[in-house]
Amino acid sequence: MTRWLSEDEQRAWRAFVSLQAKLNAQLNRELQAESDLSLADFEVLVHLTDRDDARARSFELASEMEWEKSRLSHHLARMQRRGLIDRVGCPEDARGSYIELTAEGRHAIEHATPGHVSTVRRLIFDQLTPEQVQALRTISETVLAQLD
Repeated sequence: MTRWLSEDEQRAWRAFVSLQAKLNAQLNRELQAESDLSLADFEVLVHLTDRDDARARSFELASEMEWEKSRLSHHLARMQRRGLIDRVGCPEDARGSYIELTAEGRHAIEHATPGHVSTVRRLIFDQLTPEQVQALRTISETVLAQLD
């Protein structure tokens, strides 16, 4: 038997779905306007800059970003054409390669990050009390733990 959402749950769910769509669209618009990076470009670059050697295997990025392999492959090809990343041989697997951050990619994310952080702060955290920030974190971590 289906456990239907209560009226409050339905309003919360619809607000969350709308928030997610509008927030991602706004973050993407502002990031592209300020830095010529899409939100997807930024996410790839963040994953690479989080690593000591600024490189990763495609399957690692796909797993971390929860993207389909083909989507990531197409996106990485576009980023490579723009000089943001490069593919370099993998000594451990002759058929594989590493996705490596280029100097241009590093410059792009270093240029984009301050504006992106300001946008995130303005759109989200400036509206919230410290208690709401903690509640957002707790809710997010609770749902993520169940999804994992």
